[in-house]
Amino acid sequence: MYGRSGSYNRVGSGDVERGGRGYSDTNANILEQQNNERIYELSEQVARLKGLTIDIGNEVREQNSLLDQMGDGFMNTRDMLQGSLRRIGVMLESGGSKHMCYMVSFVVFVVVFLYWMMTYKGTSGA
Repeated sequence: MYGRSGSYNRVGSGDVERGGRGYSDTNANILEQQNNERIYELSEQVARLKGLTIDIGNEVREQNSLLDQMGDGFMNTRDMLQGSLRRIGVMLESGGSKHMCYMVSFVVFVVVFLYWMMTYKGTSGA
């Protein structure tokens, strides 16, 4: 009698252990599947971020080249203005008041012309 109940208890406890192990295996498989899904989602997000950083890098390189071109343009404009100012200085030193009157009248004409363009042409509705 004791032998049977003892062997029964061992068999019963083995069934519980196998059932527990089966439950544990199922739970582990579910957790593994959830981990795999999250890893896949993370890899998709990493791929999107990688694409975004590549696009940002390309944009930065393009903007830097545009800035370099603008800098070159400004330097050319500065050189032209310095040359013009130098020539105006030479003209004023050599020619006197006649050239100064021409220059002032030209500037006044340009300002009046721009004022006229802004007021009358701006209200025509074109």
